[in-house]
Amino acid sequence: MAKKPDTAAQKPTRIADNKKAAYNYFFEERFEAGMVLEGWEVKSLREGKVQLTDGYVVIRDGELYVIGCQINPLGSASTHISPDKVRTKKLLMHKEEIKRLIGKVEQKGYTLVPLNLHWKAGKVKCEIALAKGKAEHDKRDTIKDREGKREVERAMKVRHR
Repeated sequence: MAKKPDTAAQKPTRIADNKKAAYNYFFEERFEAGMVLEGWEVKSLREGKVQLTDGYVVIRDGELYVIGCQINPLGSASTHISPDKVRTKKLLMHKEEIKRLIGKVEQKGYTLVPLNLHWKAGKVKCEIALAKGKAEHDKRDTIKDREGKREVERAMKVRHR
């Protein structure tokens, strides 16, 4: 009898990243949440037709929702539905984790930011972060660090030739 591959050992496949998040926020903790999606959204995600940069996470009635995550419908979407590309999507997490997040967001001034979407064991997962907003001078420091790293990489490339 053939042994099935261990799906937990497979690396998650990235669908989309929120590159703006690292520029705008300091990340304290990261969490992985499942997403409630419609069929056409899953098909669009397989084609990579998603934009996460304007997305943010809100808490309503003790549940988490992603707002502003844009999934563009395929041209071959079903005829009996009308796709809404900016539909609010529910995130799935354990109640205890959600309660802990709610406490931190309400008390300490944190915000929840979606970092990326990825496939894990055939399911779409959203990585979210408990984050604090950066001040303007912190953003300038981030740009300086990035440019400094680029300069070092350029110098190393020239030296290796």
